[in-house]
Amino acid sequence: MPIFQLYRRAGYREGRRPVALIEDLASEGTSKLNFVRAIRQAGGQIDHAFVIFNYGIFPHTETSLAAEGITLLSLATWWDVAEMAESLGRFEPGQYEKVQSFLKDPETWPPARAAARR
Repeated sequence: MPIFQLYRRAGYREGRRPVALIEDLASEGTSKLNFVRAIRQAGGQIDHAFVIFNYGIFPHTETSLAAEGITLLSLATWWDVAEMAESLGRFEPGQYEKVQSFLKDPETWPPARAAARR
C-alpha cells in the first residue's frame, strides 16, 4: 500500500505535525504532489520534499510543487551528472553537447533527433 494511503487511514487529527517527505527520485513531481496532499489531509504540516536524485530537466516539477508551497531539495540532478562526466573526460568529442541539448529540452529532443536522421 502506498504511504500516502497509510497517511489517509491514520488520519492524525490532534494537531499539525511537521512531516518531511523523503524519496529516492523526482522526475515530474506527480507522486510528490499526491504524497503532499495526503499528508496534509491527514493533518501533517509539510513544506519541503527531499530526493536523492532529481531529474532537473522538467521545469514544471518545481513550479507545480511550489504552487503547493513545497520546496524540492535534492543531492544531484542530470545536470550535475553530465557536468561531472565532462570534467572527468568521460564523453567522446561532441557527446557532452548532445547531452546538454537533451537536458535543455527533453520534451522535443527525440523528435528533433529522429528528424535529423532522415
